[in-house]
Formats: sequence, structure tokens, C-alpha cells
Amino acid sequence: MTGTAAPFAADDYRARMERAARSAAEAGLAGLLVAPGPDLVWLTGYAPTAVTERLTLLVLAPGQDPVLVVPTLEAPDAAKAVGASALTLRDWTDGKDPYAATAALLGTDGRFGISDNAWAMHLLGLQKALPGTSYASLTEALPMLRAVKDTAELELLAAAGAAADATFEEIRKVPFGGRRESEVAADLAGLLRRFGHSQVDFTIVASGPNGANPHHEVGDRVIERGDMVVLDFGGLKDGYGSDTSRTVHVGEPTEEERRVHDLVRAAQEAGFRAVRPGVPCQEVDRAARAVIADAGYGEYFIHRTGHGIGVTTHEPPYMIEGEEQPLVPGMCFSVEPGVYLPGRFGVRIEDIVTVTEDGGRRLNDTTREMVIVD
Repeated sequence: MTGTAAPFAADDYRARMERAARSAAEAGLAGLLVAPGPDLVWLTGYAPTAVTERLTLLVLAPGQDPVLVVPTLEAPDAAKAVGASALTLRDWTDGKDPYAATAALLGTDGRFGISDNAWAMHLLGLQKALPGTSYASLTEALPMLRAVKDTAELELLAAAGAAADATFEEIRKVPFGGRRESEVAADLAGLLRRFGHSQVDFTIVASGPNGANPHHEVGDRVIERGDMVVLDFGGLKDGYGSDTSRTVHVGEPTEEERRVHDLVRAAQEAGFRAVRPGVPCQEVDRAARAVIADAGYGEYFIHRTGHGIGVTTHEPPYMIEGEEQPLVPGMCFSVEPGVYLPGRFGVRIEDIVTVTEDGGRRLNDTTREMVIVD
């Protein structure tokens, strides 16, 4: 693939690159160096068909036109990207030094932001070519680069969320009891694709005691009657992410299972209601965590309350204690508290939420009540 399926034009990518260069200058950086990955897709619409040892790097600097350094054999594909007309392609051939070619575009000193997923060999090559330079990861230097979504991005995220919701509505109809977790996970993946996902990133099906592991790897455990089952699934639809969690029960739950599920539902609601412009991210975490802690289950809520989502399913901002970044309209992130009782069961409820001018809006709207499955 040479670009995202999202309906963006060259001018959209040009505006993003200009904004990124301005943000770099405001952060005291000499420029940005963007390797293949989500940042490059978001800025240019270009995703190489394969990421190899050959250097591909977008160079953004204030007052300079964007330049994409690419291997000569990949230049034709790069030229087809929607954002290619908003930048200059500079290709290099095998046998030549790509770091020298890139160094010519940079100053001999200065601090640059560089993609988190840039290969170490490429960063070391640049440092050798330009020993007076230094580097910071984009997550450290510009954590909010992709955080605030525009109207088109919000529409794509809403569509991805609706597809995930449709997946849940269908999966709750299938048999759970007597089937392996892996079989239900395969059903989830198939449904996500049926409802328009081009990429499935995860399909967690954590039954019974496995539900106490938030990132349980799907296995061959046979789901039994009486099991609580945590479902957490998502991926990319038209280049933008979905991620939702619901916890279902095979047959009638016990009083304690209902109580814990209701507690997590109340915590999720509290986290959602804390969302409004200007509120620090950590307040969303605090609101959800307080409900669980006050009920005596605080030690069993063992992860942050949420993470950002966009062209990847996990990105800044993070809803976690210590994150003082204020919420801004257009930010999108999960609100997903959970309670995990070792050796017994777990419960997690998750929606993607976007910040509006006066609060928050859910991008997932399936029931948060206890769902009984067969």
C-alpha cells in the first residue's frame, strides 16, 4: 500500500507538515526526521510496501520545503502517495551513503525530533555523519503532534467505532460455552473485517480466570458455563482505529460478579463524565479510579484508564496519574477501567471518547449492562 484509504488531499498533508514544522520550532527543535510508520502516513499518506534496511526519512524543518529521502527503487511508489506533491523527493541509489545525503539537508548541529520507530542503525548513521547533532523521540518532543483530530479524522474514527459496535452486536449472538477462546477470537476478527476493517490489531477473549490478565493471549481454554469473558478488540478501518471492550457472562452470573461488573460500569461512567476541555488527562484516570478504590477494589485496577487513538490504536494522550496535558476538543482516547481478581475473573468496559467543546462524546454505544451469552 502506498497511502491510507482516508479521504485526504495533498493540501491536507501540506498543512500537517507545515504544522509539524512549526510545532518543532516552538519546541526548540531544529527539525523533525520521520521514518516509515504511522507518523509518516499521517504527514504524507505514504506507507512503503516493505520497511527494509534502506533509509527512508522525511525531513521537516522550519522555513524549508519538506524533503522525503527514499531509495531509488522505491521512489516511484513514493511519488504515487497523495501527499507527494506537497514535498520534494530525493532518492539515493545502492552503493551511495544515505546518511550523507540526509546530512546535507540538516545543519551541522541542533536537536532533532525523530520517529520512535526509526531503526537504531539509521539514527547511529546520522549521529556519525553529524556528530554535533542530538535527537529526541517524537513521543518525548511532540507528544501531541497527532492528538487533536480534525473533522474528517473524527468522522473516520466514528465510523471505525460503529464497525466495532456492529461486531459486538453480532458476537453476542454466537455460542460461547463449550468453544475455545481462539474460536471466538477468530469470529471477532472475521466480523471486524466484515464490517470494513482492513487490519485487525487484537482480539482478546479472556474467559474465567484468564480475564484477570488484561492483555491475555488468546489460547485453547474451553469457555465454560459460569465464566465471565472479557472481550477487547479493534484495528484499523480506512486508516483509523477502533478499540472497545465489553465483558459478557456465559449463563447467569453470581451476585458478586454482577456487583463487580456494575462497579466497573460506574467507574467507566465517572471517567467519561470527567471529560471536558481544559481538564488534565490525569483527572479522567482519577475519576474512574476513585469509584473502584472507594469500593475496596483499588488494588485490582492495575492499568491506566485510557490511551489515545488515531492512525494507530495506541498513541498519546494517556489518561494516567501524572499526565497534566489539558484535554482539547478533537482529542480521542479510550476510557477503560477494569477490575482483575487473580485466579477468578476480570471485568473491563471500554469506549472511545472524543473531547467536544463542552464535554465528551462516546464513539462506542453498545450496552454497558451485563450481557448474558450462551
